[in-house]
Amino acid sequence: MHELSIAMSIVDAVTESAAAYPGARVKEVRLRVGALASVVEDSLQFCWELATEGTPLAGGVLVIHKLPVIVHCDACGADAEIEGVQRFRCPRCGELAADLRQGRELEIDSIELEDPEPREPEIGAPNPVEEQI
Repeated sequence: MHELSIAMSIVDAVTESAAAYPGARVKEVRLRVGALASVVEDSLQFCWELATEGTPLAGGVLVIHKLPVIVHCDACGADAEIEGVQRFRCPRCGELAADLRQGRELEIDSIELEDPEPREPEIGAPNPVEEQI
Protein backbone atom coordinates (compact mmCIF):
# COMPACT_ATOMS: atom_id res chain seq x y z
CA MET A 1 0.00 0.00 0.00
CA HIS A 2 2.11 2.88 -1.27
CA GLU A 3 -0.79 5.26 -0.65
CA LEU A 4 0.31 5.59 3.00
CA SER A 5 3.75 6.86 1.99
CA ILE A 6 2.08 9.22 -0.51
CA ALA A 7 -0.27 10.54 2.19
CA MET A 8 2.63 11.04 4.61
CA SER A 9 4.62 12.92 1.96
CA ILE A 10 1.64 15.18 1.30
CA VAL A 11 1.27 15.84 5.05
CA ASP A 12 4.96 16.76 5.27
CA ALA A 13 4.78 19.13 2.28
CA VAL A 14 1.56 20.82 3.43
CA THR A 15 2.79 21.15 7.02
CA GLU A 16 5.94 22.85 5.73
CA SER A 17 3.92 25.26 3.56
CA ALA A 18 1.36 26.01 6.29
CA ALA A 19 4.13 26.89 8.76
CA ALA A 20 4.35 30.28 7.02
CA TYR A 21 0.85 31.03 8.39
CA PRO A 22 1.07 30.47 12.17
CA GLY A 23 -2.19 29.44 13.79
CA ALA A 24 -4.00 28.85 10.49
CA ARG A 25 -5.83 25.55 10.13
CA VAL A 26 -5.59 23.48 6.96
CA LYS A 27 -9.15 23.20 5.73
CA GLU A 28 -8.60 21.46 2.39
CA VAL A 29 -5.80 20.00 0.28
CA ARG A 30 -6.47 19.54 -3.45
CA LEU A 31 -4.52 17.02 -5.49
CA ARG A 32 -4.21 16.40 -9.22
CA VAL A 33 -3.84 12.67 -9.83
CA GLY A 34 -3.38 11.22 -13.30
CA ALA A 35 -4.96 7.96 -14.37
CA LEU A 36 -1.49 6.41 -14.79
CA ALA A 37 -0.24 7.43 -11.33
CA SER A 38 -1.29 4.04 -9.88
CA VAL A 39 -3.12 5.63 -6.96
CA VAL A 40 -6.27 4.04 -5.55
CA GLU A 41 -8.43 6.97 -4.44
CA ASP A 42 -10.25 5.15 -1.60
CA SER A 43 -6.95 3.87 -0.21
CA LEU A 44 -5.40 7.34 -0.36
CA GLN A 45 -8.41 8.84 1.45
CA PHE A 46 -8.13 6.17 4.18
CA CYS A 47 -4.39 6.74 4.52
CA TRP A 48 -4.93 10.51 4.63
CA GLU A 49 -7.01 10.07 7.79
CA LEU A 50 -4.25 7.98 9.36
CA ALA A 51 -1.41 10.29 8.29
CA THR A 52 -3.10 13.50 9.49
CA GLU A 53 -4.13 12.17 12.90
CA GLY A 54 -2.45 14.23 15.61
CA THR A 55 -1.09 16.79 13.11
CA PRO A 56 -2.18 20.35 12.30
CA LEU A 57 -3.89 18.84 9.23
CA ALA A 58 -6.26 16.65 11.29
CA GLY A 59 -9.82 17.26 10.16
CA GLY A 60 -8.68 18.72 6.85
CA VAL A 61 -10.29 17.36 3.70
CA LEU A 62 -8.35 15.73 0.87
CA VAL A 63 -9.92 16.50 -2.52
CA ILE A 64 -8.67 14.39 -5.42
CA HIS A 65 -9.12 15.62 -8.98
CA LYS A 66 -8.57 12.69 -11.35
CA LEU A 67 -6.98 13.51 -14.68
CA PRO A 68 -7.51 11.42 -17.81
CA VAL A 69 -4.72 10.24 -20.08
CA ILE A 70 -4.14 12.62 -22.96
CA VAL A 71 -1.82 11.65 -25.80
CA HIS A 72 -0.40 13.52 -28.76
CA CYS A 73 -0.68 11.81 -32.11
CA ASP A 74 2.21 12.49 -34.46
CA ALA A 75 0.21 11.13 -37.40
CA CYS A 76 -2.67 13.62 -37.26
CA GLY A 77 -1.24 16.20 -34.84
CA ALA A 78 -4.14 15.96 -32.39
CA ASP A 79 -4.04 15.91 -28.59
CA ALA A 80 -6.78 13.59 -27.44
CA GLU A 81 -8.04 11.76 -24.38
CA ILE A 82 -7.83 7.99 -24.70
CA GLU A 83 -10.70 5.90 -23.37
CA GLY A 84 -8.62 3.32 -21.51
CA VAL A 85 -5.04 2.73 -20.56
CA GLN A 86 -4.87 -0.59 -22.38
CA ARG A 87 -4.76 0.95 -25.86
CA PHE A 88 -2.59 3.90 -26.72
CA ARG A 89 -4.14 4.69 -30.09
CA CYS A 90 -5.33 8.04 -31.26
CA PRO A 91 -9.13 8.14 -31.00
CA ARG A 92 -9.28 10.38 -34.08
CA CYS A 93 -7.17 8.49 -36.62
CA GLY A 94 -6.41 5.13 -34.93
CA GLU A 95 -2.60 5.41 -35.15
CA LEU A 96 -0.34 4.52 -32.22
CA ALA A 97 0.16 7.50 -29.91
CA ALA A 98 2.85 7.13 -27.27
CA ASP A 99 3.52 10.81 -26.56
CA LEU A 100 1.82 11.35 -23.18
CA ARG A 101 0.69 14.90 -22.50
CA GLN A 102 -1.26 14.17 -19.30
CA GLY A 103 -2.00 11.27 -17.00
CA ARG A 104 1.09 10.68 -14.84
CA GLU A 105 0.58 13.62 -12.45
CA LEU A 106 0.58 13.29 -8.69
CA GLU A 107 0.81 16.82 -7.35
CA ILE A 108 -0.62 19.18 -4.78
CA ASP A 109 -2.76 21.66 -6.69
CA SER A 110 -3.72 23.95 -3.81
CA ILE A 111 -4.09 24.26 -0.05
CA GLU A 112 -6.99 26.08 1.59
CA LEU A 113 -6.25 27.57 4.99
CA GLU A 114 -8.67 28.90 7.57
CA ASP A 115 -7.69 31.84 9.74
CA PRO A 116 -7.41 31.01 13.42
CA GLU A 117 -10.33 31.94 15.63
CA PRO A 118 -9.63 35.08 17.68
CA ARG A 119 -9.01 34.16 21.27
CA GLU A 120 -11.35 35.45 23.95
CA PRO A 121 -9.58 37.26 26.79
CA GLU A 122 -9.29 35.18 29.92
CA ILE A 123 -11.57 36.11 32.81
CA GLY A 124 -9.62 38.12 35.34
CA ALA A 125 -6.81 38.81 32.91
CA PRO A 126 -5.83 42.47 32.75
CA ASN A 127 -7.28 44.35 29.84
CA PRO A 128 -4.40 45.69 27.70
CA VAL A 129 -6.24 49.00 27.29
CA GLU A 130 -6.59 49.37 31.08
CA GLU A 131 -2.89 48.74 31.56
CA GLN A 132 -2.01 51.68 29.33
CA ILE A 133 -4.00 54.15 31.44
